Amino acid sequence: MLTKRIIPCLDVRDGRVVKGIQFRNLRDAGDPVERAQAYADTGADELVMLDVSATPEARGTALQTVAAVRAVLPIPLAVGGGIRTLEDATKLLLAGADKVCVNTAAVEDPSLLTTIADHLGRQCMVVSVDAARRESGTGWEVVTRSGTRRTGRDVLTWAEEAVSRGAGEILLTSWDRDGTRAGYDTDLLSAVARRVGVPVIASGGAAGPSHMLDAFKAGSSAVLAASIFHDENVTIASLKQYLAEAKVEVRPC
Repeated sequence: MLTKRIIPCLDVRDGRVVKGIQFRNLRDAGDPVERAQAYADTGADELVMLDVSATPEARGTALQTVAAVRAVLPIPLAVGGGIRTLEDATKLLLAGADKVCVNTAAVEDPSLLTTIADHLGRQCMVVSVDAARRESGTGWEVVTRSGTRRTGRDVLTWAEEAVSRGAGEILLTSWDRDGTRAGYDTDLLSAVARRVGVPVIASGGAAGPSHMLDAFKAGSSAVLAASIFHDENVTIASLKQYLAEAKVEVRPC
């Protein structure tokens, strides 16, 4: 049985880790290199780093930050933000990323996924899907551009298409829950996990170990969180102990 993964997330803006609710009212949460090393030292299985202002500012991810984080990180690193071309993805891998996370550009041009998968391999391609519940209350639609644009595209249909085009993983964020600490949207997680044949990473809303256990029960292969780790509400070691006691297979710290 494959172990379940615990993945801290660094949302980076102007070279600093930031955190807010739905990317609003952002507050400083430290230096990305220091944060990355601390999480690696305390048992994180992987790290995700997202340049949250790259797409709105129409630029690529800051490569020097990626290289600096890679230099201290002995675990896999996935990087996203501002990836619009195969060249953008390639530069991130050369800077030290093990995987790239593609969101807005893939929704606007799905052929980008096929291009990246064909040239770099699906094992390094993560499709970030930001999902918001429809105003009708039925189902979810894809949102892009850091949550500022509702696309009308059905989340389940898009997740299936992304996988068919070569996505190796789905990073699934509930936009309604992001930063709220109200728990992951387990209905959303279950619905997507049942529809795709690749690992699903749960994101958006975790407040503690019980929420992460719920995400695994809903079908997630990994859980991603930011605020609760940044604010030291939960340590990775205590989380893994809780999960192990609940019979979830996790890698020892």
